[in-house]
Amino acid sequence: MEGLGWILTIVIGGIAGWLAEKIMKAEHGLLLNIVLGIAGAVVLNAILFAVMGATFGGIIGQLVVAVIGACLLIWLYRLVRGAS
Repeated sequence: MEGLGWILTIVIGGIAGWLAEKIMKAEHGLLLNIVLGIAGAVVLNAILFAVMGATFGGIIGQLVVAVIGACLLIWLYRLVRGAS
């Protein structure tokens, strides 16, 4: 997450993972929510930077990116596992 400190990154990652969990109707623990939120933000930031040459800034922008990225990771996991 661009420009955010470690603690804020963990907090936003946890919130984003929790929101993605609720949106995708999945059941994860707190640690996996944090990991999904942070990994989702990293993945979607990389995609946005490759396509648009920039990403969304600020806490709210990174929260949106992290939620969408975490939902994308949950969807990809389900696609690979064959579960829905």
